[in-house]
Amino acid sequence: MNLDQKVAVVTGGASGLGRATCDQLVASGVRVVIFDLNEDMAQQAVAELGENNASYALVNVTDEVSVAAGIQHVVERFGTIHICVNCAGVATGGKVLDREGQALPLADFSKTVSINLIGTFNVARLAAEQMAKNDVLNDDGERGVIVNTASVAAFEGQMGQVAYSASKGGIVAMTLPMARDMAKIGIRVNAIAPGIMGTPMLKGLPQNVQDSLVADIQHPKRMGQPSEFGRLVCHMAENTYLNGEVVRLDGAIRMPPR
Repeated sequence: MNLDQKVAVVTGGASGLGRATCDQLVASGVRVVIFDLNEDMAQQAVAELGENNASYALVNVTDEVSVAAGIQHVVERFGTIHICVNCAGVATGGKVLDREGQALPLADFSKTVSINLIGTFNVARLAAEQMAKNDVLNDDGERGVIVNTASVAAFEGQMGQVAYSASKGGIVAMTLPMARDMAKIGIRVNAIAPGIMGTPMLKGLPQNVQDSLVADIQHPKRMGQPSEFGRLVCHMAENTYLNGEVVRLDGAIRMPPR
């Protein structure tokens, strides 16, 4: 896909990996619409990206009506959708049984799965519905691409990550069937499984905590840069033959049990 003048939706685009993705997409000529619940940060992102390049909609990814309204905003603002990047998510923790032997509240598990997995699917399905209306973009019959965010926790979930790992494992598992479902339409689906990424939140931790996080990364011996995530999103959008894949972006880390 030629990225110039294409239109992208980025959930969680006001901060972290989502914001870095918006930066990279706009630098590649893409117009972006941020779906986020943090209005102040979304407004700041739009101001910095430029109002000709970016817009935002206050969207709760778990709510069907909210997402549908967000999709409508994108169409009214920029005409259609070519790229959907799902970065919105939470990283809540909790063991199946705590130290006192009390079970993890079901509401905590459900909330994490609802935001990370169901929210991702909710946005992806409605974005795909709009993408299907696009004229083909190239000789491969492409109409759009979806990039979802998984995690290395989908493969090596640590203690206390049962809900988070389940939600991200679901994203990994649905990548191929989603790609197969939409192959005839010309919509590709991929996912990125990031490792320890140097988001502002992690960079704000004490240095000894940062050092412990980096200890198991093989090479390069550092946190991943959010811009590297954004550049991989751009590559996935540009490389028409990349479909149905989950790519680890993790410096060859394999997470220990704790």
